[in-house]
Amino acid sequence: MDKQRIVTIDGPSGGGKSTVSRALAAKLHFTYLDTGAMYRAVAFQCRHKGIDPADDHRLEALLATFRIELLPPNPGEDDVRVLIDSQEVGSQLRTPEMGMLASRVSALPLVRLTLTRLQREIGAGGRIVAEGRDTGTVVFPQAAWKFFLDAGPEVRARRRAAQLRGKGEHVDEQQLLAQIIQRDRDDRERSLAPLKAAPDALCIDSTGLAIEEVVRRMYDKILATPCCGKQ
Repeated sequence: MDKQRIVTIDGPSGGGKSTVSRALAAKLHFTYLDTGAMYRAVAFQCRHKGIDPADDHRLEALLATFRIELLPPNPGEDDVRVLIDSQEVGSQLRTPEMGMLASRVSALPLVRLTLTRLQREIGAGGRIVAEGRDTGTVVFPQAAWKFFLDAGPEVRARRRAAQLRGKGEHVDEQQLLAQIIQRDRDDRERSLAPLKAAPDALCIDSTGLAIEEVVRRMYDKILATPCCGKQ
């Protein structure tokens, strides 16, 4: 089958996927697709509307009218702008607690089916860098270039804590580490689309690497592996 002109970057929380994905997309002149923000958006709506994700009927009604837009960051900022029903929700999605709830809703078949469909629609034209947990294994199995980015949980906790402190937030680093370890376990052990590297993905441990070096390795790999697809 033809390969899609798509880059997938999967891996656990805090591994540097967002920063690397944005930088690589800019270098390739591709569109950056933050699939994790989409799951956080569903989690946010569940919390905002008081919906228990285990309530299939109310969850289905929410997803039937779910409208999300992903826009480039504001000048001087890093995170993708997320609009739900035309309302920007911004940093409300980026808390550790919302990450834990996103991990919970991402294990639900109805949520994954809905968001996978939306992600494939966005990627139909190719030329995207998709970041997430299952972009190379489930969402875009025919992507031309796949990567799995990892790092030790302690390193990821320190990076995430620094990022949150940079935004003026108070952080309990030990609690954050415990949340990361728990989320890793939940994501890897779920039966539906578990977190794992695709068989044809290049695995990169970013523990001792600068962001620039990770991007360089991915970029060099892409240049050395031309896409033969039609997109």
